[in-house]
Amino acid sequence: MDASSTLPFLLGLAWLAPLVSFVAILFYGPRMGPHGRDAARLATAAIATSLVLSLLAAGVWVSNHPVVAVSHGGADHGAVGDDGAAGPGGAGDGHQGAAAGGESAHGHADDGHGAGGHGAPLPPSYSGDWYTLYEAGGLTLSIGWWIDALTVLMFVVVTLIATCIHVYASGYMHDELHGVTDHEVTLADGHHLHRPGRFPRFFQALSLFCFSMLGIVIAGNLAMVFIFWELVGICSWFLIGFYFERRSASTAANKAFIVNRVGDFGMLIGLMALWGALGTLHFGDRVVPDDLGTPVNRQGLFSLVRPPARGHALTVPDGMVAAEAAADVAAIVRTGAGDPAATATAVAANVEGWRSRGLGRWLLFVAGVGIFCGCVGKSAQFPLFVWLPDAMEGPTPVSALVHSATMVAAGVYLVGRFYPVLTPDVLFVIAVIGAITLFIAATIALVANDIKRVLAYSTVSQLGYMMLALGVGGWAAGLFHLVTHAFFKSLLFLCSGSVIHACHTNDMRKMGGLLRPMPATAWTMLVGCLAIIGAGIPFVIGTSGYYSKDAILAQALSFANANPGRGWLFLAVAGGAFLTAFYMFRLWFMTFLGSPRDHHVAEHAHESPDVMVRPLLVLAVLAVVAGWTLPGGFGIANLIEQARPAGTGGTESSGYLFPGLTIPAEHESHVGAVHVTATLTAFATATAGVLLAAAMYWWKILSPGLVAGLFRPVYTFLANRWYVDELYDAVFVKPALALAGIASGADRGIIDRIIDGVAWCARRIAGIDAWIDRWVVDGLVDATADVTWNAGLELKKLQTGRLRQYVLFIALGTVALFVLVSFLYRTALAG
Repeated sequence: MDASSTLPFLLGLAWLAPLVSFVAILFYGPRMGPHGRDAARLATAAIATSLVLSLLAAGVWVSNHPVVAVSHGGADHGAVGDDGAAGPGGAGDGHQGAAAGGESAHGHADDGHGAGGHGAPLPPSYSGDWYTLYEAGGLTLSIGWWIDALTVLMFVVVTLIATCIHVYASGYMHDELHGVTDHEVTLADGHHLHRPGRFPRFFQALSLFCFSMLGIVIAGNLAMVFIFWELVGICSWFLIGFYFERRSASTAANKAFIVNRVGDFGMLIGLMALWGALGTLHFGDRVVPDDLGTPVNRQGLFSLVRPPARGHALTVPDGMVAAEAAADVAAIVRTGAGDPAATATAVAANVEGWRSRGLGRWLLFVAGVGIFCGCVGKSAQFPLFVWLPDAMEGPTPVSALVHSATMVAAGVYLVGRFYPVLTPDVLFVIAVIGAITLFIAATIALVANDIKRVLAYSTVSQLGYMMLALGVGGWAAGLFHLVTHAFFKSLLFLCSGSVIHACHTNDMRKMGGLLRPMPATAWTMLVGCLAIIGAGIPFVIGTSGYYSKDAILAQALSFANANPGRGWLFLAVAGGAFLTAFYMFRLWFMTFLGSPRDHHVAEHAHESPDVMVRPLLVLAVLAVVAGWTLPGGFGIANLIEQARPAGTGGTESSGYLFPGLTIPAEHESHVGAVHVTATLTAFATATAGVLLAAAMYWWKILSPGLVAGLFRPVYTFLANRWYVDELYDAVFVKPALALAGIASGADRGIIDRIIDGVAWCARRIAGIDAWIDRWVVDGLVDATADVTWNAGLELKKLQTGRLRQYVLFIALGTVALFVLVSFLYRTALAG
């Protein structure tokens, strides 16, 4: 089976299936069965079809590119020097698990090696365009694809989790099938809001959301990524603000939308830097006709930044070098005497010299940081993480989808996809942002009492883990944790929804003792808690999080060893692991163990219906086994490794923005003392966190109230979420409102008064004009009419109707005319 044509076809259909569901529900949703009940069936069928097609695509992929165990023994340790050129041996990744040979836009296969045999085999990939939206000069905007092992894996993960959530939501949202009384909205007359149900509308937005996320995953260029990036943002606005009559929900939706636009502004800067300097936004190379119709190869971003001729070593592209050397280029143009060929040759001859001076590095840094800014907003990283906890105002299935496999995953996914273009300096910025994010969010989760907000801050913290892993060189580790986190976090959110569905409250302080009435929810949520803390038997077996979190810890330790002055990043990861174990088991103990703290809640608690429980069981199994690798080497970790971008597996260094910075090769963290130390550290921190939570909330050895009292300032600080919202309110919101107030006052007090004055003067002038028109113009016209009328009356008297009188007048007139002519003739002769 030809993978180059089959994969785009299967994944293209999988991508479009939710769009078909969205359009159908948009036009016919209310008529789909009683109260639109069949809208859920259609949406679920559509995303399940996407899942089947994704699994078929995965089968095609594996049959063409078998996944085998990765060898870490023969890695190339070539480095990138300060001038961006390859060090000894190049920067090959040394991983032989991926089959060689990529596919270009038109089906031409590479030989799998860089020029001259430098570097490791290229990862298998396929790229091309379905439809060109616009093309002029060098600009091409198209709907296309970039398919590699990561694309196929993300399609399976997104559609699998989305299918489970759709099934779950069909039961969870059943109240929307009928009229809803919203007890959180009080009308002016004191009654609660009663509104029609919006069951079809929910699944309509959910389908569009899935379509948008899959569009990001399959996109073959950054322009297409940005289109669906924004579409994901508007879908999140729809879903977070689903209960828009609630002020808290509408505010949360607006907050999410606005905060993400802040990050997207930086992303636009990155896009402009790339397009302006490199002339393309496509990831892969393309074969396109030139002006004469001859097919030529046009390099994509990955080849420009990591050219095969340099062994795929990170290199500042010629376009960026020339852009920063604009003054020198202008001088060459002036001396070129209008000869374009000679000018181009002279510029090309000077590029290496300009590159050795460091020109172009700042532009490449700006482009990388700009794209990362968009990821900061979408994946809720510091300082733009404030929207994600408030997004809990949406229905719980939305929270599960947003926090696991779609919106927040998009930022991490884009960093992983864009990884070949990111310099070590940019990666260190990403690592620092990730470390700050994971620590702040984890500390806030320690004291949160809303079960969904605990999980929300947990998501922010885990996203920080992923970003930190990517930043310290753990490309595979960060994306591996993205996948495993998607499974256990969706499980945890759906379990929390099951609890809320039964108890009708989010407050864990009103829960307790729910293990007996809700055993399926309790035990599956315990599996999720064990997975997120990375529980397992060291060096033997564990849950999915055991493998992905250990990989992050190991890479962070390897980074600390390579950068002694920056070892605090490893401490942030280890400390975050301890905090994660504590707050997750605090949640589980407070919710399910002990005696009921609110008997009214306990009396109404019951297990959720089967339609909600079955997805929990599926996700619980995946939360355990997703990290396992089969004896033949097949597993998610090796599948991700198969997609590793060429040249990103070796050690890279930077002596520019952060002197002495080294990004160690990821394979170095998998062997020896680094791996052993990381595994034991992960086990020790997780165990300590669970034991401390048990001592405080299960065994009651330590009183949580007493501990909070002893550390009251710290507790208050954390309970108020580091006062970040208050800081933003003081620094941004209030000044903006004050400026708006000044502008509004100026508008009403100055501009409106000027306009009103002009209008008053215009009315006065119009009054004078009306007087002139009425008394002068109209008077003259009326007088003329009177004269004409009176003259007509006098002349009328001559019209008697008598024939004799008319003949007499003719005769007299003729005589008079004869006399007059004779007189005039004589006068003329006399003169």
